[in-house]
Amino acid sequence: MENTIISGIIKQFEYYKTAADKTFDQLSFDDINWQPNDTSNSISIIVKHMVGNMLSRWTNFLTEDGEKDWRHREQEFVATYTTKNDVLQAWEKGWNCLFDAIQPLKDSDLERVVYIRNEKHTVAEAIFRQLGHYPYHIGQIAYIGKLLKENHWKSLSIPKGQSEAFNKEKFNKNRN
Repeated sequence: MENTIISGIIKQFEYYKTAADKTFDQLSFDDINWQPNDTSNSISIIVKHMVGNMLSRWTNFLTEDGEKDWRHREQEFVATYTTKNDVLQAWEKGWNCLFDAIQPLKDSDLERVVYIRNEKHTVAEAIFRQLGHYPYHIGQIAYIGKLLKENHWKSLSIPKGQSEAFNKEKFNKNRN
């Protein structure tokens, strides 16, 4: 049986990860640590929170509660990375944990039951929960990046004002 749902889920996670990766490529370590005010999170803090969530949710995904005893969520909101490389290594570690948990799944696993904070979820519900959570934060990451780079920002998708040209090129490419 083909795993079309799982492969589609993986494709969506990869799409969102790539958007953040393209943002990181445009930013310095100082940019990644910039905060508009004391009550806002920097990109590095958002990454730290996402990584903490990923490691907790996806480690032993099918057999343990997604909120691990070893996770200290409040500490995720304290800046501790010392280099951009530290941020990116943690980022990759979180995503590797996610993909290692999802890639072996079969579409038939989507109805299995897992727990997050002792609350029952189907595997599908748990995945969709994270497919809402991570893009939310990736949007924050991209928005902060765009604010910082201003006119030097490289669009993560179709740049403003270029939709028609993009669609025309795509249409012509697909006809050939």
